[in-house]
Amino acid sequence: MLRLTEVKLPLDHPEADLPAAILRKLGISAERLLGFTIHRRGYDARKRSAIFLIYSLDVDVKDEAAVLKRLRGDKQVQPTPDMAYRFVAQAPEGLSSRPVIVGGGPCGLLAGLVLAQMGFRPIILERGKAVRERTKDTWGLWRKGELNPESNVQFGEGGAGTFSDGKLYSQIKDPQHHGRKVLEEFVKAGAPAEILYVSKPHIGTFRLVTMVEHMRGEIEALGGEVRFQNRVTDVEIAEGEQGRQISAVILADGERIAADHVILALGHSARDTFRMLHERGVYIEPKAFSLGLRIEHPQALIDACRFGQFAGNATLGAADYKLVYHAGNGRTTYSFCMCPGGTVVAATSEVGRVVTNGMSQYSRNERNANAALVVGIEPCDFPGDVNSNPLAGMDFQRHWEEAAFVAGGGDYRAPAQKVGDFLAGRPSTEVGTVLPSYTPGVRWTDLSACLPDYVIATLREALPAFDKQIRGFAMDDAVLTGVETRTSSPIRLTRDADCRSRNTRGLYPAGEGAGYAGGILSAAVDGIKVAEAVALSMTADAR
Repeated sequence: MLRLTEVKLPLDHPEADLPAAILRKLGISAERLLGFTIHRRGYDARKRSAIFLIYSLDVDVKDEAAVLKRLRGDKQVQPTPDMAYRFVAQAPEGLSSRPVIVGGGPCGLLAGLVLAQMGFRPIILERGKAVRERTKDTWGLWRKGELNPESNVQFGEGGAGTFSDGKLYSQIKDPQHHGRKVLEEFVKAGAPAEILYVSKPHIGTFRLVTMVEHMRGEIEALGGEVRFQNRVTDVEIAEGEQGRQISAVILADGERIAADHVILALGHSARDTFRMLHERGVYIEPKAFSLGLRIEHPQALIDACRFGQFAGNATLGAADYKLVYHAGNGRTTYSFCMCPGGTVVAATSEVGRVVTNGMSQYSRNERNANAALVVGIEPCDFPGDVNSNPLAGMDFQRHWEEAAFVAGGGDYRAPAQKVGDFLAGRPSTEVGTVLPSYTPGVRWTDLSACLPDYVIATLREALPAFDKQIRGFAMDDAVLTGVETRTSSPIRLTRDADCRSRNTRGLYPAGEGAGYAGGILSAAVDGIKVAEAVALSMTADAR
């Protein structure tokens, strides 16, 4: 099998053009082409008047060795790499101990799935509810302003990624092809097959719900256990000759579960668990994150700016963007979690606080585009001494979430301001042409009280610069909604080369909450990586 890369064709090319391009590239006749599949399809939209599709293809030909020899200097024609996933271990027969996974988001689910497939019968403890029950609670906040602190956008089966755009692209390096394993498992669970080859795959919230249920079903069928409304409130750590060793987790109802291999797939909002771990002496470091606001524009504006005459093309879909600006004060602003054709959603998990996030369905056909515009925050920005209080970033997030709650009126509405008013430094008083999508609603105000002064100043400098890249980005009636604080975890549960806690054996921090991932795909990949480390350790211990 040969891997052909950089095969470029016009956007609306006929289907027959693809095999014809293969024949031209390889210099072979049609009878020597046995078949092909699309490995990756992206697009080049740098020239809006001439948008091209760019393919990577896996091609089966007669006399492959001769073709490779003839084209040996062509870097765009190479043998197809072996991307098959291989398990690192199988559970020894009669193994009595079971790994425990705390958290049922993408990281915890994939860790549990891979461990189950290797025969280790994992126990997944999720503090929230099963995904369909959790969906009802989440809509309770969005429609009625009623928050369930244990069942919301952040907590529950599927994790925070369930109520998002379902983006499945990442910039992580993945030499073991764990990402491919994730995508294949997602397709098996009901995701569209196109996520295996499109350059920016996404699923959408409704499909994610069904997929999560299917993956849970496979874990259980393989002997694993998934328990809901099982919040871990404490851990037991024994001191021994080899140092600290996890021995059990304690649940909110007092149940003790003995475990010497525990994966912490907590998610970035498990603040009470972070504090408990800190109190138990688990090594934690403060970590940088970002703060900012959500911005909304008409999706048609973004489509026209990015695709020109091809706006609305079905192959291209709703346009996205990625923006970065380095301000004069040394701060960097960038777009984050851009949701084409989506909505801004209430994402708090704590009473008396307002947090925003973005979400899209698979169709991406809502009227607005939204993205977070965030500014990088370093531990030196946190109040107090981060050396004695590594949770200072968490407290910093809470401060601004509380400020947004107050500015929004104290009823889970979010504070909002039109871009024109934001740039002019005056409060907004009424809606303009862009209707905010946030539910349970917004309160027009001045957002300058909801973020640090340097964040506000950086955003005000960045918006006109972004307008030069996407004309209309700084339009007066574009809507800013606050605040976006949960871009990533404010801490890192530092681990060693074997994925174990730096100072507690048997404890395996993983995913976003541990500070080792950002997004569905990278969290799921990290879950597999940590599951492999646990499988190897348990296998070695059983010898």
